[in-house]
Amino acid sequence: MRSTTRFFALGFAGVLLAACAHKDKDAPLAFVPADTPYVIANLDVLDDSTRAALLSQADAQLPGQVAQMKAAADDIKDPDNARLFKAFIAEIDGKTAEAFAQNTGLDVKGYSAFYGLGLSPVARIELSDPKAFEAFVSRLETAYGKKLDTASVGGQSYRKHVSTEAGTQVILAVVGKQAVAALLPADASESMLRQALGLDRPAKSLQEDGRLETLAKDKGYKPYAVGQLDVARTLALVSSGKDPFFSAMFKAHAESEAAKTGEPVANQMQIPPTCQADAARIAARVPSMSFGYTTLDSKQQSARVDLALADDIVKAFSGLKVGLPGLGSSGDAPFDLSIALPMKDVRTFWSAQADAVAAKPFTCPALLDMNDQFAKIGQLAQRAAMPPFGDMQGLRIVLDSFTPDPNATLPKFSGRVLLASSNPTGLIAMGQMAMPALGQLKLSNDGKPVALPADMTATLGQPAWVATSDKALVLGIGTGEDGKLGDMLKSPEGDTGRMMRMHLTGDMYQTWVQAMEAKSEQLAQLTANMGKSDDDAADTDAVKEQQQAAARSKTQFESMRQQAARVKDLAGEMHVDEHGLVITNSVELK
Repeated sequence: MRSTTRFFALGFAGVLLAACAHKDKDAPLAFVPADTPYVIANLDVLDDSTRAALLSQADAQLPGQVAQMKAAADDIKDPDNARLFKAFIAEIDGKTAEAFAQNTGLDVKGYSAFYGLGLSPVARIELSDPKAFEAFVSRLETAYGKKLDTASVGGQSYRKHVSTEAGTQVILAVVGKQAVAALLPADASESMLRQALGLDRPAKSLQEDGRLETLAKDKGYKPYAVGQLDVARTLALVSSGKDPFFSAMFKAHAESEAAKTGEPVANQMQIPPTCQADAARIAARVPSMSFGYTTLDSKQQSARVDLALADDIVKAFSGLKVGLPGLGSSGDAPFDLSIALPMKDVRTFWSAQADAVAAKPFTCPALLDMNDQFAKIGQLAQRAAMPPFGDMQGLRIVLDSFTPDPNATLPKFSGRVLLASSNPTGLIAMGQMAMPALGQLKLSNDGKPVALPADMTATLGQPAWVATSDKALVLGIGTGEDGKLGDMLKSPEGDTGRMMRMHLTGDMYQTWVQAMEAKSEQLAQLTANMGKSDDDAADTDAVKEQQQAAARSKTQFESMRQQAARVKDLAGEMHVDEHGLVITNSVELK
């Protein structure tokens, strides 16, 4: 479900998000402070043909997305918020993506940026029709049942909604030909309001800094949506307690607690200096994250996430070549997942981390639990040294077929499971201890399949074989799988730094969605039956709620099936390079 939701977001956000490649002094990035802790923006607009294709793709998926939103709206308990969300849904329902943008005044060829003014989130979106956007907001206000408060600063008017409980305020304004939305402290200073609205410019903007352009070039991101999270700066702002947005929320929480417990607000607001040192220590391990699309068109949508890591983490894994057959190739089976589990190296790394925390524990009150967590990690690392777990190299799971059977305990499937180890003999010995019948099998390291006894495969209802090499053991289940075991044992091992590979066909994805839907319907029916009393006079409200939940579930699965039907292939991989962890995923559409 997450993957298919992302497809819609890619198509829709790829059209609406943009930032300036030219040096327009009023472009969104010109208002973003160079030291912003987080940002996502486009550095260029889509070409006309790609934009049209993505709009068409969004149109195909909008009905399913609207159905999901309607189901979510029914679960909102607050009547005002429910009305507001349903009003927003009504703006989309039955319209094309381009029609929705036109009705709300959004420029499908415009530029946008989402960023932090300190920790306060701000969004700037270029408009094709500011009056249409104002009318859109007015329609939402009508549905909400009351107008937002209005205010002005420096001659610029804006709408606002203050939440005393959260200590924040939402502001919304049309500034020139841009829509500006921000979440600020409830008591935001005039200076902060002016900068959020763009009346005052930052001393140095991200447009002048050029950091996103450099990032996109270094990582191979396309310019259509590039993002970065500065973990070090974000944690520094939080731990200092001086960021206005964080302080406002922190104070609101402290006041709420004071009302319950009597603990003075001033006492709760104290942040020990050690918190800044601990935050800096954490940030040094993962100082930043960035992400972007490496391909974005009507048929192929690929994205990449980069996590910068500390040097010792990079050195521990970037040069590691894991002996897992299959990790070095993407595979062509309907489902193929390879996960590197080099236990010796993993154990060494995490033991070192646990020892470091034990030698120098965290002292910030908010982080004290991490000391216990790392102590537990150290204990697990020691236990993982026991063979055969300590000899593990990785796991590969391949499914060639999968057919759900609602009347059976297990679905009918065929496939293979491979365990890579520096000591396959130890794996076999453990298996024989658990299942003495395995001792009857004559296994050798030549990769030849040996059939498992019928009494061992009775539960599966189909034949099974096992084969071994000097690096792995593989189990095949289902007719014809015996002929694939030898080749699986000889598959290419992981490239240097490779940690994971995954491939999933659209057909298999659809089958899984259908299986989940069938299981959901079974559970709903079981729940409904259990809710009935002995005299079959179930509580009316409970029955009605169950029926509504079942209807929402059916709608959501229908949407998922429609979206899954558009997928041809899904693929992903994870590796560690000289800079850190790289995660990529790709979606090919029909």
